[in-house]
Amino acid sequence: MKTLFRTVSCLLLASTLPLAAATIGSPAPGFELVDSNGKTHKLSDYAGKTVVLEWVNHGCPFVKKHYDSGNMQKTQSTAVADGVVWLSICSSAPGTQGNESPARWNKINAEKNVAANALLIDESGKVGRAYDARTTPHMYVIDAKGTLVYAGGIDSIATTNKSDIAKAENYVLAALADIKAGRAVATASSKPYGCNVKYAD
Repeated sequence: MKTLFRTVSCLLLASTLPLAAATIGSPAPGFELVDSNGKTHKLSDYAGKTVVLEWVNHGCPFVKKHYDSGNMQKTQSTAVADGVVWLSICSSAPGTQGNESPARWNKINAEKNVAANALLIDESGKVGRAYDARTTPHMYVIDAKGTLVYAGGIDSIATTNKSDIAKAENYVLAALADIKAGRAVATASSKPYGCNVKYAD
């Protein structure tokens, strides 16, 4: 009985332990989240593929800049067409800006012609905190070996002005191009910009 109690206690403890922190050049933290269609996604499901993680909150003016202009969808489409897996993640807690029901997420994604492979729901914020996702958007690129090779902003101009997009360097596309060419990612990190992620207290 004592052995069983210890085993159950260890399992319960393991389920509440935080994920390992994300560090450039190190394995990306593994995770398991359910998408807006009820499908479970594990990062390990995409072993051998390049993965982009995008933190999203459509109530944020910085997110609106990139979606209303079509820039985010264009970036998603370019990546996905090249075999990259694009996972959008919402870590907004219930009752906070950006938190939506699965049905509402699907409606938003359809209306905005979102080209991501899936929208993952992280209401507890566990995955967002593991990646130290601070803003929406906050972008991460994971190479086919599972190594985190980019973290930061989507581009080089931190404003809500759509006209700045054409002048900015898209760090995500640049990282993906480096990976495809077999080069080290030239800009492996940048300062993320946007609205604070609406984590639960």
